[in-house]
This record gives sequence, C-alpha cells and structure tokens, in this order.
Amino acid sequence: MKRLLVLAVGACVALMAHALEVGQTAPSFDLMRNTTHVKLSDFKGKTVYLDFWASWCGPCKQSFPWMNDMQTRYESKGMQVVALNVDQKADDANAFLKGNPAKFVIAFDPDGKTPLSYGIKGMPTSFLIGPDGKILLVHSGFRGEQRDELERQIKHALNLKE
Repeated sequence: MKRLLVLAVGACVALMAHALEVGQTAPSFDLMRNTTHVKLSDFKGKTVYLDFWASWCGPCKQSFPWMNDMQTRYESKGMQVVALNVDQKADDANAFLKGNPAKFVIAFDPDGKTPLSYGIKGMPTSFLIGPDGKILLVHSGFRGEQRDELERQIKHALNLKE
C-alpha cells in the first residue's frame, strides 16, 4: 500500500512538472455545466480567459467580480471567460456561486483531469488562450494590483488599443 501511494504521488508530481507554457496549444476538454457540455472547441476563434478555481480559494472570491467585468466589457470584442471548478463536491461549488455569481461560463471537473492536463499547481490559475488555441498568458494567483496588467494582456490579445 505504501509503495502504491509513493508511485501515485510520484506520477502526480511528474504530471504537474509539465506545466503549460506560452505558445503551446491549450489542451481540449469536454466538461459538464449543469446538463450541457462545455468544450474548449466551442470557443474556437475567440480569445478565452480560462480560470481554474475552487470554493475554498480566497483569491478566487476576489477574481470573480473582475472576471464578470472582463466578460461584460470584452464579450462583444471576441472574448469569453470560462471558469473551471475543481471541487469534488458540487454542493461546495454551488454554495460559492451563490455568494459569488458568475456572468460567464462555469464548468465542473470534479475528477481533476483538466487541471492535470494544464499542469495546475495552485488556485486560481488562469490561461489566456488566443483564437488559434495557443496559450498567450499563464497567470497564478489573483491580487487586486494585478487587474490592470491582466486587462492590458486581454486588450492586447483582442488587438484593442491601450
């Protein structure tokens, strides 16, 4: 049993060591949102701000109002915010969403396969993905003083003037 645990931890560390970088193609996913599927391919041709979050994540509570604002401001310019929840219990995620409503797409990955494919090491972690599916920005954490720089990166990806 102890050996299996060591092997499992080693495999997870090996997978996480391959965090995605700018310029790589974003891995596809097919996840549930209530009764419908959410796929990265659904947003082909759009700039996607993909955010990994969890109900227990303090900075995630700060990022939701900002992501709502970004969705409202830039949806008509070709951007879509997709927030991917990694909680194992849907009730935890739903309780978070009651206090932090989202004006953007929410998807659920209780099995944690998508965070592994993206090499997520902490919450929140976000990826700005270009219309061609390539990663333009990888960002870990969320602090208020980062908002302007993140928005500048979004504007740049959308070819909008500063």
